Amino acid sequence: MSGRHLFCQPRRFGRGAGLTLVFASVLVAGAATGSFPDAGDGDRKPASEPTLSAASASRHEDVAKAAEKAMADGTSPMEAAERAVSRSGDRWAAVYSEGEFEEFEEALDGQYTGVGLWARSERDGRIEVTRVASGSPAAVAGIQRGDRLRSVDGKKVDGRPVTEVVSSLRGDATAAAAGTTVRVGLERGPRAWSLTLRRARLSTDDVTVRTLAGGVTVIRVAAFTKGVGDTVRTAVRQAPAGAGVILDLRGNSGGLVTEAVTTASAFLDGGLVATYDVAGDQRALHAETGGDTTRPLVALVDGGTMSAAELLTGALQDRGRAVVVGSRTFGKGSVQMPSRLPDGSVAELTVGHYRTPVGRGVDGRGITPDLDAERNVLERAGTVLSGLGR
Repeated sequence: MSGRHLFCQPRRFGRGAGLTLVFASVLVAGAATGSFPDAGDGDRKPASEPTLSAASASRHEDVAKAAEKAMADGTSPMEAAERAVSRSGDRWAAVYSEGEFEEFEEALDGQYTGVGLWARSERDGRIEVTRVASGSPAAVAGIQRGDRLRSVDGKKVDGRPVTEVVSSLRGDATAAAAGTTVRVGLERGPRAWSLTLRRARLSTDDVTVRTLAGGVTVIRVAAFTKGVGDTVRTAVRQAPAGAGVILDLRGNSGGLVTEAVTTASAFLDGGLVATYDVAGDQRALHAETGGDTTRPLVALVDGGTMSAAELLTGALQDRGRAVVVGSRTFGKGSVQMPSRLPDGSVAELTVGHYRTPVGRGVDGRGITPDLDAERNVLERAGTVLSGLGR
Protein backbone atom coordinates (compact mmCIF):
# COMPACT_ATOMS: atom_id res chain seq x y z
CA MET A 1 0.00 0.00 0.00
CA SER A 2 1.34 3.38 -0.94
CA GLY A 3 0.29 5.15 2.23
CA ARG A 4 -1.81 7.68 0.36
CA HIS A 5 -5.03 9.02 1.79
CA LEU A 6 -7.44 9.09 -1.09
CA PHE A 7 -9.47 12.20 -1.72
CA CYS A 8 -11.79 11.61 -4.62
CA GLN A 9 -15.14 10.42 -5.78
CA PRO A 10 -14.77 6.70 -5.22
CA ARG A 11 -16.69 3.89 -6.80
CA ARG A 12 -19.96 3.00 -5.17
CA PHE A 13 -20.82 -0.19 -3.46
CA GLY A 14 -21.36 -3.47 -5.03
CA ARG A 15 -18.58 -3.32 -7.50
CA GLY A 16 -18.89 0.03 -6.90
CA ALA A 17 -19.38 3.63 -7.46
CA GLY A 18 -17.10 5.24 -9.41
CA LEU A 19 -13.74 6.48 -9.42
CA THR A 20 -15.09 9.40 -11.27
CA LEU A 21 -11.50 8.44 -11.79
CA VAL A 22 -10.11 11.27 -11.94
CA PHE A 23 -11.02 10.22 -12.28
CA ALA A 24 -15.11 9.47 -12.29
CA SER A 25 -13.70 6.92 -12.56
CA VAL A 26 -10.71 5.19 -13.65
CA LEU A 27 -9.80 7.42 -16.38
CA VAL A 28 -12.09 5.74 -18.65
CA ALA A 29 -11.08 5.25 -18.94
CA GLY A 30 -9.81 8.23 -17.55
CA ALA A 31 -10.82 9.37 -14.13
CA ALA A 32 -8.95 10.76 -11.21
CA THR A 33 -8.76 10.62 -7.52
CA GLY A 34 -7.21 12.68 -5.01
CA SER A 35 -4.69 12.07 -2.44
CA PHE A 36 -4.17 13.68 0.90
CA PRO A 37 -0.53 13.80 1.89
CA ASP A 38 0.35 12.82 5.41
CA ALA A 39 3.38 15.04 5.12
CA GLY A 40 5.30 16.42 2.20
CA ASP A 41 5.20 14.24 -0.88
CA GLY A 42 1.83 12.61 -1.35
CA ASP A 43 3.51 9.67 -3.04
CA ARG A 44 5.68 8.76 -0.09
CA LYS A 45 4.53 6.43 2.58
CA PRO A 46 4.02 8.56 5.70
CA ALA A 47 6.16 7.86 8.71
CA SER A 48 3.11 6.89 10.69
CA GLU A 49 -0.53 6.34 9.93
CA PRO A 50 -3.08 8.49 11.79
CA THR A 51 -4.90 6.98 14.70
CA LEU A 52 -8.49 6.24 13.74
CA SER A 53 -11.49 7.32 15.77
CA ALA A 54 -13.44 4.54 17.45
CA ALA A 55 -16.15 4.69 14.77
CA SER A 56 -13.67 4.67 11.88
CA ALA A 57 -11.61 1.90 13.47
CA SER A 58 -14.75 -0.15 13.97
CA ARG A 59 -15.74 0.17 10.31
CA HIS A 60 -12.26 -0.78 9.14
CA GLU A 61 -12.27 -3.73 11.51
CA ASP A 62 -15.69 -4.90 10.31
CA VAL A 63 -14.56 -4.85 6.70
CA ALA A 64 -11.28 -6.60 7.50
CA LYS A 65 -13.02 -9.32 9.51
CA ALA A 66 -15.55 -9.91 6.74
CA ALA A 67 -12.73 -10.30 4.20
CA GLU A 68 -10.72 -12.61 6.47
CA LYS A 69 -13.74 -14.81 7.15
CA ALA A 70 -14.48 -15.07 3.44
CA MET A 71 -10.88 -16.07 2.77
CA ALA A 72 -11.11 -18.79 5.42
CA ASP A 73 -14.42 -20.01 3.97
CA GLY A 74 -13.03 -20.14 0.46
CA THR A 75 -15.29 -17.35 -0.82
CA SER A 76 -14.42 -13.94 -2.25
CA PRO A 77 -12.91 -11.51 0.30
CA MET A 78 -13.62 -8.63 -2.06
CA GLU A 79 -17.32 -9.44 -2.32
CA ALA A 80 -17.54 -9.88 1.45
CA ALA A 81 -15.84 -6.53 1.93
CA GLU A 82 -18.25 -4.88 -0.49
CA ARG A 83 -21.20 -6.19 1.50
CA ALA A 84 -19.66 -4.89 4.71
CA VAL A 85 -18.98 -1.52 3.12
CA SER A 86 -22.55 -1.27 1.81
CA ARG A 87 -23.83 -1.79 5.36
CA SER A 88 -21.51 0.80 6.85
CA GLY A 89 -23.56 3.82 5.81
CA ASP A 90 -20.37 5.41 4.48
CA ARG A 91 -21.43 7.27 1.35
CA TRP A 92 -17.95 7.39 -0.13
CA ALA A 93 -16.63 4.02 0.96
CA ALA A 94 -15.32 1.81 -1.84
CA VAL A 95 -13.72 -1.55 -2.59
CA TYR A 96 -11.36 -2.02 -5.53
CA SER A 97 -9.85 -5.10 -7.05
CA GLU A 98 -6.05 -5.16 -7.02
CA GLY A 99 -5.98 -4.42 -10.74
CA GLU A 100 -8.45 -1.54 -10.45
CA PHE A 101 -6.43 0.09 -7.70
CA GLU A 102 -3.24 -0.26 -9.72
CA GLU A 103 -4.98 1.33 -12.70
CA PHE A 104 -6.21 4.07 -10.43
CA GLU A 105 -2.71 4.92 -9.25
CA GLU A 106 -1.36 4.57 -12.78
CA ALA A 107 -3.87 7.19 -13.92
CA LEU A 108 -2.54 9.59 -11.30
CA ASP A 109 0.85 9.25 -12.99
CA GLY A 110 -0.68 10.66 -16.17
CA GLN A 111 -0.76 7.46 -18.29
CA TYR A 112 -3.52 4.93 -18.90
CA THR A 113 -4.87 2.41 -21.37
CA GLY A 114 -8.41 3.08 -22.51
CA VAL A 115 -10.60 4.81 -25.04
CA GLY A 116 -10.28 8.37 -23.75
CA LEU A 117 -13.52 8.93 -21.85
CA TRP A 118 -14.17 10.33 -18.41
CA ALA A 119 -17.57 9.51 -16.96
CA ARG A 120 -19.67 9.95 -13.87
CA SER A 121 -22.86 8.49 -12.44
CA GLU A 122 -25.83 10.82 -12.30
CA ARG A 123 -28.31 10.75 -9.44
CA ASP A 124 -30.78 8.82 -11.61
CA GLY A 125 -28.19 6.09 -12.19
CA ARG A 126 -27.34 7.08 -15.75
CA ILE A 127 -23.70 7.21 -16.83
CA GLU A 128 -22.72 10.47 -18.51
CA VAL A 129 -19.55 11.33 -20.40
CA THR A 130 -17.87 14.28 -18.67
CA ARG A 131 -14.79 14.60 -20.84
CA VAL A 132 -13.31 13.23 -24.06
CA ALA A 133 -9.53 13.25 -24.48
CA SER A 134 -8.35 15.04 -27.59
CA GLY A 135 -7.10 12.64 -30.27
CA SER A 136 -8.32 9.57 -28.34
CA PRO A 137 -10.30 6.71 -29.91
CA ALA A 138 -13.47 8.17 -28.37
CA ALA A 139 -12.76 11.63 -29.83
CA VAL A 140 -12.01 10.22 -33.28
CA ALA A 141 -15.33 8.36 -33.13
CA GLY A 142 -17.20 11.60 -32.43
CA ILE A 143 -18.21 11.00 -28.82
CA GLN A 144 -18.87 14.25 -26.96
CA ARG A 145 -19.12 15.51 -23.40
CA GLY A 146 -22.71 15.10 -22.22
CA ASP A 147 -23.36 11.94 -24.22
CA ARG A 148 -24.97 9.16 -22.22
CA LEU A 149 -23.38 5.72 -22.06
CA ARG A 150 -26.10 3.11 -22.55
CA SER A 151 -24.13 -0.13 -22.81
CA VAL A 152 -20.64 -1.64 -22.90
CA ASP A 153 -20.15 -4.85 -24.88
CA GLY A 154 -23.90 -5.37 -24.94
CA LYS A 155 -24.44 -4.95 -21.18
CA LYS A 156 -26.63 -2.06 -20.04
CA VAL A 157 -24.86 0.34 -17.72
CA ASP A 158 -27.71 2.29 -16.10
CA GLY A 159 -27.58 1.78 -12.35
CA ARG A 160 -24.19 0.08 -12.43
CA PRO A 161 -21.26 1.51 -10.46
CA VAL A 162 -19.36 3.90 -12.66
CA THR A 163 -16.04 2.30 -11.79
CA GLU A 164 -17.35 -1.05 -12.96
CA VAL A 165 -18.42 0.58 -16.22
CA VAL A 166 -15.06 2.29 -16.58
CA SER A 167 -13.26 -0.96 -15.86
CA SER A 168 -15.19 -2.60 -18.70
CA LEU A 169 -14.15 0.19 -21.03
CA ARG A 170 -10.51 -0.11 -20.02
CA GLY A 171 -10.35 -3.86 -20.40
CA ASP A 172 -8.58 -6.58 -18.43
CA ALA A 173 -6.00 -5.00 -16.14
CA THR A 174 -3.98 -8.21 -16.15
CA ALA A 175 -3.41 -8.14 -19.90
CA ALA A 176 -2.14 -5.63 -22.42
CA ALA A 177 -5.46 -4.06 -23.35
CA ALA A 178 -4.09 -1.63 -25.94
CA GLY A 179 -5.33 -2.70 -29.37
CA THR A 180 -8.30 -4.67 -28.09
CA THR A 181 -11.82 -3.50 -28.90
CA VAL A 182 -14.95 -2.62 -26.95
CA ARG A 183 -18.50 -2.08 -28.23
CA VAL A 184 -20.18 0.99 -26.77
CA GLY A 185 -23.84 2.05 -26.89
CA LEU A 186 -24.49 5.79 -26.66
CA GLU A 187 -27.32 8.28 -26.59
CA ARG A 188 -27.43 12.00 -27.43
CA GLY A 189 -30.85 13.54 -27.15
CA PRO A 190 -33.20 11.48 -29.34
CA ARG A 191 -30.32 9.75 -31.11
CA ALA A 192 -29.09 6.31 -30.01
CA TRP A 193 -26.22 4.48 -31.69
CA SER A 194 -23.47 1.93 -31.14
CA LEU A 195 -19.85 1.85 -32.24
CA THR A 196 -16.68 -0.17 -31.71
CA LEU A 197 -13.65 1.53 -30.14
CA ARG A 198 -10.09 0.24 -30.14
CA ARG A 199 -8.25 0.80 -26.85
CA ALA A 200 -4.95 2.68 -26.89
CA ARG A 201 -2.17 3.78 -24.57
CA LEU A 202 -2.96 7.40 -23.78
CA SER A 203 -1.55 10.36 -21.92
CA THR A 204 -3.91 12.28 -19.69
CA ASP A 205 -2.67 15.73 -20.83
CA ASP A 206 -4.52 17.29 -17.96
CA VAL A 207 -3.45 20.90 -18.54
CA THR A 208 -4.21 22.84 -21.70
CA VAL A 209 -3.27 26.49 -22.18
CA ARG A 210 -4.49 28.98 -24.76
CA THR A 211 -4.39 32.73 -25.15
CA LEU A 212 -7.46 34.76 -26.07
CA ALA A 213 -7.63 38.12 -27.77
CA GLY A 214 -6.24 40.77 -25.46
CA GLY A 215 -3.76 38.41 -23.88
CA VAL A 216 -6.10 36.63 -21.47
CA THR A 217 -4.66 33.18 -20.72
CA VAL A 218 -7.07 30.26 -20.27
CA ILE A 219 -5.61 27.40 -18.23
CA ARG A 220 -7.84 24.34 -18.23
CA VAL A 221 -7.07 21.71 -15.60
CA ALA A 222 -8.93 18.46 -16.22
CA ALA A 223 -7.47 16.53 -13.28
CA PHE A 224 -4.72 16.88 -10.69
CA THR A 225 -2.29 14.22 -11.81
CA LYS A 226 1.46 14.32 -11.21
CA GLY A 227 3.15 17.45 -12.46
CA VAL A 228 -0.03 19.46 -13.02
CA GLY A 229 0.79 22.04 -10.34
CA ASP A 230 4.19 22.88 -11.82
CA THR A 231 2.68 23.04 -15.31
CA VAL A 232 0.12 25.59 -14.11
CA ARG A 233 2.80 27.66 -12.38
CA THR A 234 4.84 27.72 -15.58
CA ALA A 235 1.79 28.78 -17.60
CA VAL A 236 1.12 31.64 -15.19
CA ARG A 237 4.74 32.83 -15.36
CA GLN A 238 4.65 32.74 -19.17
CA ALA A 239 1.31 34.55 -19.49
CA PRO A 240 1.48 38.07 -20.97
CA ALA A 241 2.49 40.61 -18.35
CA GLY A 242 -0.47 42.12 -16.55
CA ALA A 243 -3.03 40.04 -18.46
CA GLY A 244 -5.72 38.12 -16.63
CA VAL A 245 -5.99 34.36 -16.21
CA ILE A 246 -9.05 32.15 -16.44
CA LEU A 247 -8.53 28.92 -14.49
CA ASP A 248 -11.04 26.45 -15.92
CA LEU A 249 -11.88 23.72 -13.41
CA ARG A 250 -15.16 22.63 -14.98
CA GLY A 251 -15.51 18.87 -15.05
CA ASN A 252 -12.40 18.43 -12.89
CA SER A 253 -13.32 15.56 -10.61
CA GLY A 254 -10.22 15.59 -8.44
CA GLY A 255 -6.67 14.39 -8.26
CA LEU A 256 -3.66 14.53 -6.03
CA VAL A 257 -4.20 17.12 -3.35
CA THR A 258 -0.50 17.93 -3.38
CA GLU A 259 -0.94 19.03 -7.00
CA ALA A 260 -3.99 21.15 -6.12
CA VAL A 261 -1.96 22.88 -3.40
CA THR A 262 0.91 23.49 -5.83
CA THR A 263 -1.62 24.98 -8.25
CA ALA A 264 -2.87 27.26 -5.49
CA SER A 265 0.75 28.30 -4.97
CA ALA A 266 0.79 29.75 -8.48
CA PHE A 267 -1.65 32.43 -7.31
CA LEU A 268 -0.92 32.80 -3.59
CA ASP A 269 2.09 33.97 -1.62
CA GLY A 270 1.97 31.25 1.00
CA GLY A 271 -0.80 30.95 3.55
CA LEU A 272 -3.59 28.50 4.26
CA VAL A 273 -5.18 26.47 1.47
CA ALA A 274 -7.34 24.14 3.55
CA THR A 275 -7.65 22.36 6.86
CA TYR A 276 -8.68 18.76 7.22
CA ASP A 277 -9.12 16.16 9.89
CA VAL A 278 -8.26 12.51 9.89
CA ALA A 279 -10.16 10.81 12.66
CA GLY A 280 -10.25 14.04 14.65
CA ASP A 281 -6.59 14.90 14.13
CA GLN A 282 -6.57 18.44 12.70
CA ARG A 283 -4.09 19.27 9.95
CA ALA A 284 -3.47 22.08 7.51
CA LEU A 285 -2.30 22.52 3.93
CA HIS A 286 -0.33 25.65 3.00
CA ALA A 287 0.65 27.23 -0.30
CA GLU A 288 4.27 27.88 -1.14
CA THR A 289 5.45 31.47 -1.23
CA GLY A 290 6.17 33.42 -4.40
CA GLY A 291 2.92 33.06 -6.33
CA ASP A 292 1.48 35.77 -8.57
CA THR A 293 -0.92 37.65 -6.30
CA THR A 294 -1.68 40.63 -8.55
CA ARG A 295 -2.75 39.13 -11.86
CA PRO A 296 -6.59 39.23 -12.26
CA LEU A 297 -7.99 35.71 -11.87
CA VAL A 298 -11.34 34.05 -12.58
CA ALA A 299 -12.01 30.39 -11.72
CA LEU A 300 -14.66 28.49 -13.69
CA VAL A 301 -16.59 25.68 -11.97
CA ASP A 302 -19.65 23.52 -12.49
CA GLY A 303 -21.37 20.45 -11.06
CA GLY A 304 -18.49 18.29 -12.28
CA THR A 305 -15.96 20.23 -10.20
CA MET A 306 -15.25 18.11 -7.17
CA SER A 307 -12.83 16.89 -4.58
CA ALA A 308 -9.35 18.43 -4.87
CA ALA A 309 -10.71 20.91 -7.43
CA GLU A 310 -13.21 22.14 -4.82
CA LEU A 311 -10.41 22.44 -2.28
CA LEU A 312 -8.54 24.72 -4.68
CA THR A 313 -11.64 26.73 -5.57
CA GLY A 314 -12.53 27.26 -1.93
CA ALA A 315 -9.03 28.49 -1.14
CA LEU A 316 -8.95 31.01 -4.00
CA GLN A 317 -12.44 32.23 -3.12
CA ASP A 318 -11.92 32.51 0.64
CA ARG A 319 -8.57 34.25 0.21
CA GLY A 320 -10.14 36.81 -2.14
CA ARG A 321 -7.77 35.77 -4.89
CA ALA A 322 -10.28 34.77 -7.58
CA VAL A 323 -13.81 35.51 -8.69
CA VAL A 324 -15.56 32.16 -9.07
CA VAL A 325 -17.93 31.91 -12.06
CA GLY A 326 -20.21 29.05 -13.06
CA SER A 327 -22.55 26.78 -11.12
CA ARG A 328 -22.44 25.07 -7.73
CA THR A 329 -19.75 22.41 -7.46
CA PHE A 330 -20.36 18.75 -6.68
CA GLY A 331 -19.73 18.70 -2.93
CA LYS A 332 -17.13 15.99 -2.29
CA GLY A 333 -15.06 17.01 0.70
CA SER A 334 -14.27 13.86 2.63
CA VAL A 335 -11.03 11.93 3.15
CA GLN A 336 -10.76 8.18 2.56
CA MET A 337 -8.04 5.88 3.84
CA PRO A 338 -7.20 2.69 1.90
CA SER A 339 -6.32 -0.67 3.42
CA ARG A 340 -5.23 -3.89 1.73
CA LEU A 341 -7.45 -6.98 2.03
CA PRO A 342 -6.24 -10.63 2.11
CA ASP A 343 -6.78 -11.20 -1.62
CA GLY A 344 -4.93 -8.04 -2.63
CA SER A 345 -8.06 -5.94 -3.17
CA VAL A 346 -8.31 -2.56 -1.46
CA ALA A 347 -11.03 -1.11 0.76
CA GLU A 348 -11.24 2.59 1.52
CA LEU A 349 -13.44 4.16 4.18
CA THR A 350 -14.08 7.77 5.10
CA VAL A 351 -11.96 8.97 8.01
CA GLY A 352 -12.33 12.75 7.87
CA HIS A 353 -13.33 15.94 6.04
CA TYR A 354 -11.67 19.10 4.83
CA ARG A 355 -12.64 22.75 5.20
CA THR A 356 -11.80 25.90 3.28
CA PRO A 357 -9.56 28.57 4.87
CA VAL A 358 -12.52 30.29 6.56
CA GLY A 359 -13.86 26.98 7.87
CA ARG A 360 -16.54 26.11 5.30
CA GLY A 361 -17.37 22.47 4.91
CA VAL A 362 -17.73 21.31 1.31
CA ASP A 363 -18.99 17.73 1.63
CA GLY A 364 -22.63 17.61 0.54
CA ARG A 365 -22.70 21.38 0.02
CA GLY A 366 -20.27 22.25 -2.72
CA ILE A 367 -18.87 25.68 -3.49
CA THR A 368 -21.31 28.43 -4.51
CA PRO A 369 -19.85 30.64 -7.27
CA ASP A 370 -19.64 34.40 -6.88
CA LEU A 371 -21.38 34.75 -10.24
CA ASP A 372 -23.88 32.11 -11.30
CA ALA A 373 -23.60 31.29 -15.00
CA GLU A 374 -24.51 28.19 -16.98
CA ARG A 375 -24.31 29.61 -20.49
CA ASN A 376 -21.58 31.59 -22.22
CA VAL A 377 -19.44 31.01 -19.15
CA LEU A 378 -16.14 31.85 -20.81
CA GLU A 379 -17.56 35.10 -22.16
CA ARG A 380 -18.90 35.98 -18.71
CA ALA A 381 -15.47 35.29 -17.25
CA GLY A 382 -13.92 37.67 -19.78
CA THR A 383 -16.36 40.38 -18.73
CA VAL A 384 -15.45 39.85 -15.09
CA LEU A 385 -11.74 40.10 -15.92
CA SER A 386 -12.40 43.41 -17.68
CA GLY A 387 -13.96 44.68 -14.50
CA LEU A 388 -10.94 43.54 -12.52
CA GLY A 389 -8.63 45.60 -14.69
CA ARG A 390 -7.04 42.89 -16.78
